[in-house]
Amino acid sequence: MSKFYPIASGSSGNCTYIGHGKSGLLIDAGINAKAICEGLCKAAIDPLTLLGIFITHEHIDHIQGLKVFSSKYNIPIFASKKTKEAILKFIPELEITSFDESLELGDFKITRFSTSHDCEGSSGYIITLPDGRRCAVCTDLGFVSDEVHLALSGSDAVLLESNYDLFMLENGPYPPPLKKRILSDKGHLSNNNCAAEIAKLIKSGTTRVILGHLSRENNRPEVAKNCVVARLVDDKLIENEDYILYVAPPKNGNVIIF
Repeated sequence: MSKFYPIASGSSGNCTYIGHGKSGLLIDAGINAKAICEGLCKAAIDPLTLLGIFITHEHIDHIQGLKVFSSKYNIPIFASKKTKEAILKFIPELEITSFDESLELGDFKITRFSTSHDCEGSSGYIITLPDGRRCAVCTDLGFVSDEVHLALSGSDAVLLESNYDLFMLENGPYPPPLKKRILSDKGHLSNNNCAAEIAKLIKSGTTRVILGHLSRENNRPEVAKNCVVARLVDDKLIENEDYILYVAPPKNGNVIIF
């Protein structure tokens, strides 16, 4: 039995559990340690069974609880070389193992790929489970590069950023420089661009899709979901037949068992 569990997802914090059997991994630790523990407890997951924490990049909504949580349970931390360097500028006492391609941890294989964000070394991850199935986490990217698409293709389950609705962003309260950052190739992924990539992924074999990292100000769960479903209908892909779609809330997401 495998679990894919977005404990938290969004600008206020990100943390995702991927596990199989009695062990698993965390992608990011962007909420406080207490909230991570509460999220794991909700899903009956013992923190002591975690083999590692993999950090996508150094922004606070991805590392907020990293020091306290990893120290409390003595959990190894992994990140790209540049992300490691960036984190150690803020938290120099942490021990972080850097890797830029892939590694094996227990019965899991973790493969890193580069994403385009406004920091160096930003990463997405493919987790190959002991039974051979693949899960992917990919947020905080301005566009879907060829490298990203190739990495995600063939994954059984994918958490992909669906950050903003273009109309809401353009007409919302953000100042022009922040809007420009979000819209840039080093910003975030729109609902429309997310939907276009999901259509390709389902055709490559993906059956479970989680929309993640939704903006509180520039998106709504129903807006993101309706955008994706409409795009997939155009490709004659039917929800709950060809794919199962979830929207990760800011906290207390669904525990997906597959």
